[in-house]
Amino acid sequence: MSELQERYFLTYTGVELPLRLVTPLSTEEVDNRNTFFVAQEDAEGRLAEVRKMVYGEVELVHEYRYREDGTLAEAWITDADGDRHHLSCDAQGRPQR
Repeated sequence: MSELQERYFLTYTGVELPLRLVTPLSTEEVDNRNTFFVAQEDAEGRLAEVRKMVYGEVELVHEYRYREDGTLAEAWITDADGDRHHLSCDAQGRPQR
């Protein structure tokens, strides 16, 4: 992934992928928080990576790849134990379980 500016958020809403991050935080606000989300977008402005930070450590990572039409094609989720899970998505961008 190319180096893009990171954006910070307090939390997310919903259960669908990609995560919908809400409540943007400034860099100064992040300095005073124990838990927050760090987001990076791809060249088309779509959410490409999300890291949940807890007490300065990465607790969760979501990585997303999209089809040319903009639908979600794949997601990789790395949990707090470091286990990495791959999800393939259908033509509508819904993960297949």
